[in-house]
Amino acid sequence: MLAAARDRFAADGYERATIRAIAREAGIDPSMVMRYYGNKAGLFAAASEIEVHAPDLSHVPREEVGARLVRHFLERWEGDEVLTGMLRVGATNEAGAERMRGVFAEQIRPVLTAVCPVPEEAPKRAALIASQILGMALCRYVLHLPPAVALRHDEVIAWLAPTIQRYLTAEQP
Repeated sequence: MLAAARDRFAADGYERATIRAIAREAGIDPSMVMRYYGNKAGLFAAASEIEVHAPDLSHVPREEVGARLVRHFLERWEGDEVLTGMLRVGATNEAGAERMRGVFAEQIRPVLTAVCPVPEEAPKRAALIASQILGMALCRYVLHLPPAVALRHDEVIAWLAPTIQRYLTAEQP
């Protein structure tokens, strides 16, 4: 049921995915979806469990942190269609946006806080980093902008890593 929901939400977005279509794809009665998850938002929350497997950056040389983060997220985006689906849904639906905020707060911000030179600035710096990584993901994997899609991994890393590095470790402007 959750696999069918992930597929439908990724393909159709939250608004257009229906309980009936998800149930049909899963080979079950729609009432079963409602019984286990209560409503579409509950099903979405359960189906959108995301593990970004954020790397432990505390032992990475300080000057390599930006490149390591960009490389990690490129590999995650290209290896997990659920992330692309979540980005689509998060951009158009409050339930999706809330789920993305949860992933950010629970999985990404703590990793960045661990390497931030000024811990109280970590949330602001993490938001700036997210703007770059999510922006590239939107352009490359959702909108399929030809110049973004055409970039090789090493090019994306070379362009984004210095900005990510600055956001994370530079003194505040």
